[in-house]
Amino acid sequence: MKATRSAWTPRRRDFLKALAGTALAGTHLPVSSLLLRSMSLSVDSPQGEPETLYNGIVLPKPWPPRRSTLPRDPVEPPYIAQPPTVIRIDLGRQLFVDDFLIAHTTLKRTFHHTNYVDQNPVLKPDRPWEMTEPNPTAMVFSDGVWFDPQDHLFKMWYAAGYVAGTGYATSKDGIGWEKPALDIIAGTNLVHRGRRDSGTVWLDDAAHDPEERYKMALWTDGGLDLSTSPDGVHWNRAKRTGETGDRTTMFYNPFRKRWVYSLRAGIAGDPRIRRYWEAEDFIARANWKEVSDAALWTSADNLDPQRVDLQTRPQLYNLDCTAYESILLGLFTIWRGQPSDRPKPNDICLGFSRDGFHWSRPDRQPFIPVSERHGDWNWGNVQSAGGGCLVLGDTLYFYVSGRAGIRGSSQSGVCSTGLATLRRDGFASMDAAGEGTLTTRPARFTAKHLFVNVAADTGELRVEVLDGDGNVIAPFSREQCRPVHADSTLQNVRWNGATDLSPVAGKPVAFRFVLRRARLFSFWVSPDSKGASGGYVAAGGPPYTGPTDTVGTSAR
Repeated sequence: MKATRSAWTPRRRDFLKALAGTALAGTHLPVSSLLLRSMSLSVDSPQGEPETLYNGIVLPKPWPPRRSTLPRDPVEPPYIAQPPTVIRIDLGRQLFVDDFLIAHTTLKRTFHHTNYVDQNPVLKPDRPWEMTEPNPTAMVFSDGVWFDPQDHLFKMWYAAGYVAGTGYATSKDGIGWEKPALDIIAGTNLVHRGRRDSGTVWLDDAAHDPEERYKMALWTDGGLDLSTSPDGVHWNRAKRTGETGDRTTMFYNPFRKRWVYSLRAGIAGDPRIRRYWEAEDFIARANWKEVSDAALWTSADNLDPQRVDLQTRPQLYNLDCTAYESILLGLFTIWRGQPSDRPKPNDICLGFSRDGFHWSRPDRQPFIPVSERHGDWNWGNVQSAGGGCLVLGDTLYFYVSGRAGIRGSSQSGVCSTGLATLRRDGFASMDAAGEGTLTTRPARFTAKHLFVNVAADTGELRVEVLDGDGNVIAPFSREQCRPVHADSTLQNVRWNGATDLSPVAGKPVAFRFVLRRARLFSFWVSPDSKGASGGYVAAGGPPYTGPTDTVGTSAR
């Protein structure tokens, strides 16, 4: 991480100004009410006032930002360079993936990567319509993997046969998958047959019309076919979009209630970049004519390392996104060149956004890597799944495609679907080898129970609460804090002399975390003692009944 900032000593007038200008000041609302009020801020006023997000970030105008080119050197997101005076933290777990939340720290940030499960690949080509030689295929090419709370099933849409159709599979545990016989094409599990590139399937629990609960965008012949479905099996083709490059995908940004199309395009010197198109209505507002109508968004840059064996400047092959807790998570598939004797060794890196457009990509190492061992199912071209990840208790599930390849050829070979896992919130941790501290920026919340995701089973964590002058607010001192000695993704923090944080709710305060031989992954303030964060759970998971965490400890 970059150099730490000076100790947190904000001026009291900054606090008072922020308090007076914030609609949520002094309120004590449940998470559901808070979210409704927060989301009501995310629409421009008739007077054209700037849009203010749930976390206090004010979006620039015009939106989305218009650029004439994409810089090869990374640019710090504006909300990190100039963060809100007071950050709202009622929505979701607060992750330390960047410096947005941090005023001062002596801790070291460590980025973590996924592990592949032993059962991989979890979905293989084994049906006649999947055995397209020389590349038998049953792989997510974005497509989608979701937990459907109505049916209590994991559901997967995938490329069935090499660019030949779309299959459907279900699972009770996310590991063992079945391919049910459907009535679309008799005797198969196909929901679509015909030449295709990538696609995205999205489970839209906020859909007003139950007939449109599922959304699909499928790339064919230079554009997207947009479809809707009540069950994810029977699809109604609704619209053909304007032009866009292959490997184009889409996602829903619930923080702003916008559908976002991640359009593959090219510019001079870089044939693989992303353009951005947002729409309030999935179908009606997906109305670009040419891909150049959309805003320049993002690309690979000079910090993306080249492969030693190829020495090729990396390009951005794909960008899938999902809302996870309080951030937008970006799965950046990075193309690093095309060998002559194996499939392209694409792998997946991470990006994080707090405004839905600008990206922080502090770790450029593969988050989900390609294998370097011939014979492995993922020797070539690892790609992410639509929906991003699922939340299963203490673990995140990331489904990806992998191509086994054919040695001596650039052919894909057997294309299948695998699973990689990560600790919940485990993208980055703030670590203390001995003793260290982390002090947040001024924050405001309306809930009352503090929780942390921490690994302190051989060490300790304590927390204190500070006022606008940096003084400890009694009784929320480190001395009165009951020390945490646990490795837990959901751990309550308590103080002697206080039942909860009610005395400081609605006020701008800071948290100072004191760690000894411990790692801190996230913190959040919950309205109940079960620790429900109210944040987004990406593609869901048992026992969540909707897109957000309303259950807390019941999910473990």
